[in-house]
Amino acid sequence: MIDATALPALHASHGGIWLREGGNTQAVAKGAAIACAAETPTLLLNAPLTGQRLGYPELNGLDLLELWAFVHPARFLVPTPKGLAESLGLERPGSEADIPQLLQAATAALLDILGSPAWAERDGGWTSAQTLLRLRWPWAPLVTPRINRPPEAERWLFSRLPEWEETPPRPAPRTISLDEDAVLARLAHLTGSAAEARPGQRAYAAAAVESFRPRQHRDQPNMLLAEAGTGIGKTLGYLAPASLWASEAQGTVWISTYTKALQRQLDRESLRLFPDPATAARRVVVRKGRENYLCLLNLEDALQGGFSGRAAILAQLVARWAAFSKDGDMVGGDLPGWLPTLFRRNGSTALTDRRGECIYAGCPHYRKCFIERSARASADADIVIANHALVMINAARGRETGQRPQRIIFDEGHHLFDAADSTFSVALSGQEAIELRRWVMGPEGNSRGRRRGLAARLSDLASYDAEGGEAIRAAADAARALPADEWLKRIVAGEPFGPLEQLLAAVRGTVYARAADVGEADAGYGLETEVAEPDGPLVEAAQEAALALDALLRPLNRLGKRMEAVIEDAPDWLDGAARARIEGAIASLGWRRDLIAAWLALLARIGGPADADFVDWMTVDRIEGREYDIGIHRHWLDPTRPLAEAVLKPAQGVLVTSATLKGGGDWDNAESRSGASHLPRGAQRFEAASPFDYPGRAEVLIVTDIKRGDIAALSGAYGRLIEAAGGGTLGLFTAIRRLRAVHARIADRLARAGLPLYAQHVDPMDTGTLIDIFRDDPRASLLGTDALRDGVDVPGHSLRLVVMEGVPWSKPTVLHAARRLAGGGAAYDDRLIRARLAQAFGRLIRRAEDRGSFVILSAAMPSRLLSAFPPGTPIRRVTLDEAIIAVSAHSRAGHGHGMSLGQQEDESGTHDLEQR
Repeated sequence: MIDATALPALHASHGGIWLREGGNTQAVAKGAAIACAAETPTLLLNAPLTGQRLGYPELNGLDLLELWAFVHPARFLVPTPKGLAESLGLERPGSEADIPQLLQAATAALLDILGSPAWAERDGGWTSAQTLLRLRWPWAPLVTPRINRPPEAERWLFSRLPEWEETPPRPAPRTISLDEDAVLARLAHLTGSAAEARPGQRAYAAAAVESFRPRQHRDQPNMLLAEAGTGIGKTLGYLAPASLWASEAQGTVWISTYTKALQRQLDRESLRLFPDPATAARRVVVRKGRENYLCLLNLEDALQGGFSGRAAILAQLVARWAAFSKDGDMVGGDLPGWLPTLFRRNGSTALTDRRGECIYAGCPHYRKCFIERSARASADADIVIANHALVMINAARGRETGQRPQRIIFDEGHHLFDAADSTFSVALSGQEAIELRRWVMGPEGNSRGRRRGLAARLSDLASYDAEGGEAIRAAADAARALPADEWLKRIVAGEPFGPLEQLLAAVRGTVYARAADVGEADAGYGLETEVAEPDGPLVEAAQEAALALDALLRPLNRLGKRMEAVIEDAPDWLDGAARARIEGAIASLGWRRDLIAAWLALLARIGGPADADFVDWMTVDRIEGREYDIGIHRHWLDPTRPLAEAVLKPAQGVLVTSATLKGGGDWDNAESRSGASHLPRGAQRFEAASPFDYPGRAEVLIVTDIKRGDIAALSGAYGRLIEAAGGGTLGLFTAIRRLRAVHARIADRLARAGLPLYAQHVDPMDTGTLIDIFRDDPRASLLGTDALRDGVDVPGHSLRLVVMEGVPWSKPTVLHAARRLAGGGAAYDDRLIRARLAQAFGRLIRRAEDRGSFVILSAAMPSRLLSAFPPGTPIRRVTLDEAIIAVSAHSRAGHGHGMSLGQQEDESGTHDLEQR
């Protein structure tokens, strides 16, 4: 067998490149490192990131992350040398020069596990290794000799997965009223006897009882708006009444979040309710949209030749993971977020159902489907942890009518408006239209893959029911009017084919003509313009497109009625599988009919009267000057109106909560952005201020001597501030271009000082992985955009400085302009900016002992917006030099208290979340 310690090992960072060969480690140039990796199998950690550091993106080698994914498929790993060492019980590297030797030691440790009787993930390993050997996986020659051949043939993944069982519908919850003393006793049990007294948390739990009382009025849930500052402990505050009600009423409470990070946190907190993991898995279920879960039919297609090259290796590693996964969640679940990013141009998205093409009972893996298992488990669960979009979609067009949420807690409630805005919007674009064509027609020409058209999915109906078969054929004929492959190339070349492509060509021409008037066409960014005063060719194209869509909608309507009649009449050929298949198709068909109807309403606007309830505009979507879509968009002016009708009014009780629920305004703002203002009786209110000592532990510094638009000065400010804080910095940007420019100027400089710098849109890693790395290393810093403004929970010393490049003004879009006009002009803008500042500031202090600085690099920061920060927080306008002195002093104070750096690192990894 090959000796792992004899293999060369390579580590590259912004601070230098180190290569270990023949027992010696030395610093080398990029060319020597690339040559070594090209000539000899070389040990690496995160090949895409290493390749980026070397300026050679196609770098390949023996990536230890791939080996980890094979050995421990569903185990968490921070993908850094420190994370690898800690996970394997190895000594942390003292310097970057020690990392190549660590890679050799880690390789030996992982390979040794393969021969150990204690290897927990042995099942299926030998068979998978043999397949990976045939696929020429670089690790296979080292892996296969170390795995003993099992005495009996290993079962294939699809035979190992358990089947879910059909259960009778759950009875309606009992009508009960919660006793406040019982709720507070449950809260005391959850927090533990040693927990400090939190009057705010007890008051919050008592107030939340209101959402669980019996409803007294039609179309009026018991609704509570609760703003609870950071540190109140709102998670356990609402879990106490929710779990007690679920137990006594025998019903389900849906807890909805906006970010995956909070979903993971709630899943962990469920162990406080049910310490036995098996019980917790049954009583608490995490639900997400279908596109998040592994599709077993897609995986089978990939394993049987649908994927080739590196993508085929990814499919094998995903299959390894699927056998040990808790729930098959590929996005934010126990699949390592870094795994798909290791495979450039990877096929991970093709392993989920992103096109809504599920064939339900027609799938041979239907009884083992992760999605179906999750949906059924949620029907009998006490707590369902979901996200805002799924709750809204289920209420608006879900298949699970018997599971529509009746008791809902919207955590991160300040995002309800944005979630509703996305859920209830409509887009008639090239990408949306071609997906509809593919859903109807299936593969065309030489297309490969699992995709099936209506005729294939409903072969029973097409064969045995003449009327249904005719409707399917008519729909396929009508779908030929939709955009086909290469549609964008034809439009750009001035050769559109069919009425929908003609419409998109007319939209593109109008957008470019109007953009040229304001000098935007050559800027390289996405372009948009209002649907107002359309010219003759655009109106004519819209009319022709509407006729084509109506011609498609008619046979789809006939097909829907015919399927419902078949279900009702139950002919001889309708066995159980066919019934389930048709029932699934009815639901899938229903929302596509609704989509086409919404498109027709949108097209009626072109050349017709405007609808005051909606904002309509046209776009040409571009990235760095490259077009990728063209479309017409419609959003509700106030998206909380459909939210109130579809979600709030049918519910029995709703709690909307957040640390920044009022969003920089007053309670009227909270009511208008949560949908409560559209309820007959509004909502009750609760407010609890954060218990943290913001005046003593935080400061806001407004730097006055950085010139707007001066990238060099902006970069210098970021670099000096990060150095002053010793890392632990979250840098927030409003433009990706500026983020990349700043990162390029300061990354090497910071690395030489021992301060790693990571960045969204630069480093080839998903956002969740970047946050994990940032949280794990107190000397690391992270640059990002809006996704990090309130999606990061990093307590402790790992986050001690937040830097914003400037005031987070709203982008002047058509939609924003319409809402600004309707919402009070400048006052509307101010509320949005205050909310964003409050959310960003909220990243800084997550526990009572945290401290840190919040820096805004803009002299133009208006004083009227400073009320976004907690009362009493020191706010000063200073020069950059003064800010650096203040940040350095604040950081030293936070780094003291007698703790060494190693102790600080250990302490930062405990994840002692503020909710506890």
